[in-house]
Amino acid sequence: MDDFLHLLRSLIREPSVVGIEDSFFRVLRRELEEFDVSIRRYHGLLVVQGSDPASLYLSAHVDRHGLLCTGPNEFQYAAFIAANRGELTGDSISEQFMETVAGRFRDQRVQAHVPFVGSYLGQGLIKESYVCPRRRNLIFEIDGLEFLQPGIPVSFVDRLQVDSTYLSAQLDNVVSVAMLIELIRRGFRGTALFTAGEECGRSWRYVVEWFQRQDLRTDRLVVLDTSPFPTLEDLSNQAVVLRSKDATASFDAAMTQRLRQLCDRLGIPYCFKDQYVETLNRTREKPSSLGRTELGRVIAATDGQLQGTTLQLPTSAYHTARETAEVASVRAMLRLLGELCELPVAS
Repeated sequence: MDDFLHLLRSLIREPSVVGIEDSFFRVLRRELEEFDVSIRRYHGLLVVQGSDPASLYLSAHVDRHGLLCTGPNEFQYAAFIAANRGELTGDSISEQFMETVAGRFRDQRVQAHVPFVGSYLGQGLIKESYVCPRRRNLIFEIDGLEFLQPGIPVSFVDRLQVDSTYLSAQLDNVVSVAMLIELIRRGFRGTALFTAGEECGRSWRYVVEWFQRQDLRTDRLVVLDTSPFPTLEDLSNQAVVLRSKDATASFDAAMTQRLRQLCDRLGIPYCFKDQYVETLNRTREKPSSLGRTELGRVIAATDGQLQGTTLQLPTSAYHTARETAEVASVRAMLRLLGELCELPVAS
């Protein structure tokens, strides 16, 4: 795990605020250029292809939650700024978590960056965060960044913390990005799609457009992400999370079954998140959403011409700079992906 954790640690330090991911794409490209792969950049998308591009498609979004300066000493949650309101229909996990996470950011250090190049501009401290009922967005009061102009992204100061049991940082979804790079390092022959704008509901558009541009169809698309659970104790119940559907669409049954069979063969404990949520909803007064995933949107937008399944890392403290996963789960997910991609066992 040492090389993987070193990579993850360096990626976490790079800003990638949702909607303003250009500088991170440049970092990502530099990481990948040393490998024998084809790399192409599109709007909202970086595509990396090995020697057998159609054998398997893996996708992970590069954007992370952060803030955007929207006026004089005014900061809003970047994913929910007014330009994205058309995506807010009330059934996403992010929207349902808004009230819950509002107070989690107090005393969190943040840093501002030049949008395209990622150059450091300054650092501040969040004094308060709350939901504005009129703007339906998280509003942040920050000391130290009063000089910023509108349009400047502000990311959480983030460092990877690791011990024998857990690793924590803003893992969603840089941990999946690091996993894809690790697979490419080990000789992944298929196609890796690194997408922008997932946290504001836009990444699926870039995926669909790329497949349509190439006139391709597939049922072998696997989307990597994290999956939230309430407590650290809940994480030990499964090493990876599978899904047969989300709030938008049903996933490819054969591809989902393939992952399930690999988990069984490798002795990797798993749960189906849709079944988990449906079971809990039977005991709740207000049911929780199954969530809207990148894959579900892709399937719905193409009437099933693009199909596949998801593989997710279980985490706690979702959408914070202290999102936590078990080290054993990361190992299990890398092992499972290695088997799925038919790669040699990592040394």
